[in-house]
Amino acid sequence: MDRQKMFLIFGVAWVSAAALSWFLYANTVAPQQEKRVAVVVAARDMPLGTLLRKGDLKLVQYPEHDVPRGVFFQVNDALNRVVLVPLANNEPVLGSKLSGATSAEGVAATIEPGYRAVSVQISDVSGVAGLIQPNSRVDVLFTRPGTMAEAATSTILQNVKVLSTGRAAPTATAGQAPQAVDPRTPRSPVVTLVLTPYDAQKLELAKNQGKISLSLRNPTDGTRAAEPGPLTTEVLDPNLATRIALARRGRSGGRGGLDDPKLWQDLTGTKKEEKKEPEKPRAVVDVYRGDKHVQELFR
Repeated sequence: MDRQKMFLIFGVAWVSAAALSWFLYANTVAPQQEKRVAVVVAARDMPLGTLLRKGDLKLVQYPEHDVPRGVFFQVNDALNRVVLVPLANNEPVLGSKLSGATSAEGVAATIEPGYRAVSVQISDVSGVAGLIQPNSRVDVLFTRPGTMAEAATSTILQNVKVLSTGRAAPTATAGQAPQAVDPRTPRSPVVTLVLTPYDAQKLELAKNQGKISLSLRNPTDGTRAAEPGPLTTEVLDPNLATRIALARRGRSGGRGGLDDPKLWQDLTGTKKEEKKEPEKPRAVVDVYRGDKHVQELFR
């Protein structure tokens, strides 16, 4: 093999090795140049109910594959909308976190058209021990008080949105930072729900007729359970219906009844009517004193 062929083979091998080295470096060591997109983010921390203005928003470059779904790409598209959930500084602004275009500001502006906000008083037990937070989803349970034969519980509302809980939500005015709630402020045992006008009337009626409690839902669970009707104390005592029937039969004098006044009172809250003895006849004596006439009664 002559020297020219050797140089040719050596040159080809050197070029191939250089090309392979550059390819490996470009794909493993060299910084990757990714396509970036400008998205709208919050320029400051903003609480629930803030009306967005130009100073509240800014554009930030995001890698294209990291851009969240539903984000705004133009600041003007997010202006004059109300924040439905608190936004943190530099957090991408999503359409699902904003209301429609409006000129109103405050928590009331977050209520969708056609809905109303109604508050209910709760306790640690009826409010799921403080686990309910704004934007939670709950079912509303109504318990009618009464005796064992009258008490019942039913689900009157399902998948209801919680607007606020306890202390008032912090709000911000134009050009000012949000006013945070003092953590030392006592938490009020109140939950505000967003309801249709009809459901708001139903809730108000239930509040005045019995006890209201809330059942916390998974926020991703949008199913609506079948309404089997109110549950009575029969689910706790399967023999309750039979006991009530026997007690009533005994009250009416039927054969085989349980004429037990204590059982009847426990089941229905009604005391057994006690038989009254007929009054004894009274002796009436007419007394005349001159022209005066009086009657004296003697047992």
